[in-house]
Amino acid sequence: MRFSENVALLLAAAGARVAADTGELGDAIVVQDNPVGVVYKAVLPEEAWFKPAYPGGGNIQGEVVATAAADGVGVTFTIRLSNLPKEGGPFPYHLHVDPVPSDGNCTKTLAHLDPFIRGEATPCDPEQPATCQVGDLSGKWGDIIPDENGTFEQTYTDLYASTKEGIGAFFGNRSIVVHFPNKTRITCANFFQVEAGDEGDYSSASETSTLTPTLLPTTFETETQTFGIQTTGPEPDAPVATTLPNNVSFTGGSPAAPTNTGELAGSAANLKASFAGVVVLGAAAVALLI
Repeated sequence: MRFSENVALLLAAAGARVAADTGELGDAIVVQDNPVGVVYKAVLPEEAWFKPAYPGGGNIQGEVVATAAADGVGVTFTIRLSNLPKEGGPFPYHLHVDPVPSDGNCTKTLAHLDPFIRGEATPCDPEQPATCQVGDLSGKWGDIIPDENGTFEQTYTDLYASTKEGIGAFFGNRSIVVHFPNKTRITCANFFQVEAGDEGDYSSASETSTLTPTLLPTTFETETQTFGIQTTGPEPDAPVATTLPNNVSFTGGSPAAPTNTGELAGSAANLKASFAGVVVLGAAAVALLI
């Protein structure tokens, strides 16, 4: 009995670990239809967000270039950095959900890009990259470890990030953040689209995104009429006509129906009198003919 209980506990623990190692929406999906030839770049600013990392001023220098793979499967990232901090490494880095605001505040980029809701409580397993957060690039490909000159360069193809607009793995309107191991954010930069062939030209970089924001539905103004609502669309239905007594006539405008029984009685009396007059005239005409 004790043995079976231990086995059950082990299986439960194993199941819990598997659940923690993947997202609530399952593993990340390999993106196979990235638009070929699309290139995004993020250039780090001149000054670090975390000033104590550079007491005399300055920042990590360099860029991250992301190009859709030639066959559309995945994205090739090239990281070229210099002037990395001499102490405190290695340095994790990630794609973050929001862009860097105009004040350069890296904390406002929010959390890692994580469309499958994996979370980061359990470290990424680089041998199972589909179970990692899409934005956890260093978890899948290794932290930034500067050489003796304070530089770092790496190129790899990540199958789960995307340059295709409109899906959760798209990062072209997001940011990249470099951290200390304790998660303190050193610096950050926005991605922006560049022309193919312009990947390595720092001087040509512009931090203004070329993406067109998604338009929200237009709020239509309406005008209340006595017969309903008129919008900028098709004309409204015409008002329903009211049936009136035959002796009621109008010389213009919309007719108004009698509003009380007195008016209706008066109309009936007038009609009866008119009919009597016609009968008298008819009798006189017959007498003349005789």
